[in-house]
Amino acid sequence: MLELKNIFRWYNSGVNRAFVLRDVSLNIEQGEFVSIMGPSGSGKSTLLHILGMMDEPNEGEYSFLGENVLKIKEKQRAELYKKHIGFVFQAYHLIDELTVYENIETPLLYHGIGSSERKSMVADILDRFNIVGKKDLFPNQLSGGQQQLVGIARAIITKPNLILADEPTGNLNSKQGQEIMELFKTLNDEGVTIIQVTHSEKNATYGSRVIELLDGRIER
Repeated sequence: MLELKNIFRWYNSGVNRAFVLRDVSLNIEQGEFVSIMGPSGSGKSTLLHILGMMDEPNEGEYSFLGENVLKIKEKQRAELYKKHIGFVFQAYHLIDELTVYENIETPLLYHGIGSSERKSMVADILDRFNIVGKKDLFPNQLSGGQQQLVGIARAIITKPNLILADEPTGNLNSKQGQEIMELFKTLNDEGVTIIQVTHSEKNATYGSRVIELLDGRIER
């Protein structure tokens, strides 16, 4: 499904380079559930953002569904992302001016889905996440855990082929966290590829493979 070859990511710090990723090569097959682990500052989120086409490496190659991501135009890249990827952010990234309902609906508008179908899809996902009663609230009226649930609902509503999740249960209580991981497992059983960054050994057990990062390098 996707392949990284010899990826380097650095920032210039005076005359020196501060490396975030060093010579990362990675191959992920359709239908895998992969957990990326490692200490803070090891490059986990940067790697996820490169996979999600939100950041570019300084060197290396990235192939996604046969497309050379770093060689195609930005518009084509945006189309690839929109069509195939759902991203669950650690910091939610909800739109403050929109209600819960409107935040979840937004990706469907980008996909050109008609009004009645949008209504049905949003209703289904509100029900699935037990947040029907929150649909008219704004993000600042929600707890951190509730905002995360909305962010996850928004990421999966378009039924993406690939879900990228950055600490998806970091702001949830243990029961909510378990429910989200069970949901990811169900989606994975249905064929969705999932790559999560996590500090949680328990969450990592839901996956089929663990990738350990240390100082920007893959350890195993």
